[in-house]
Amino acid sequence: MTAGLAARQDQIRAAEHNVTAAREVLVQADWKLAQKSVRAPVAGLVNDTNYVPGEWVPAGSPVVSMLPPQNIKVRFFVSETVLGAIRSGQQVDISCDGCGAPIAAQITFISPLAEFTPPVIYSREARAKLVFLIEARSTPEDAVKLHPGQPLEVRLKP
Repeated sequence: MTAGLAARQDQIRAAEHNVTAAREVLVQADWKLAQKSVRAPVAGLVNDTNYVPGEWVPAGSPVVSMLPPQNIKVRFFVSETVLGAIRSGQQVDISCDGCGAPIAAQITFISPLAEFTPPVIYSREARAKLVFLIEARSTPEDAVKLHPGQPLEVRLKP
């Protein structure tokens, strides 16, 4: 009976409008929260953290540096006596301590410039003074088994 009173209709419409306004405020709050939350476009290894929670980040500044699996590559050097036997697209096997079975990779880059042997090369025998940089990539699934800076052994496949 009281629901049918004349003033009651206005109160019901006002309550409905309040509900609609509250829903719009919720949508706006969700949008503002989404604008402050950023997701990486791909999964990957966090290589470096530039800011920690609570620090002020300037607009457009990267918060972390990521290394996606498809960007992981193996860099190794060969002497000029071996260079002639290497071609782009050639398969190599990569092995390391704790990696398990060798990881297959494909040569994607052969440097046209000779360099002096870097002092951080880990080898069992003496290296030639001039070497050439070679880069190889494995599949993203296998690349996650490798870590930047990790000593590796590379074997060329014929």
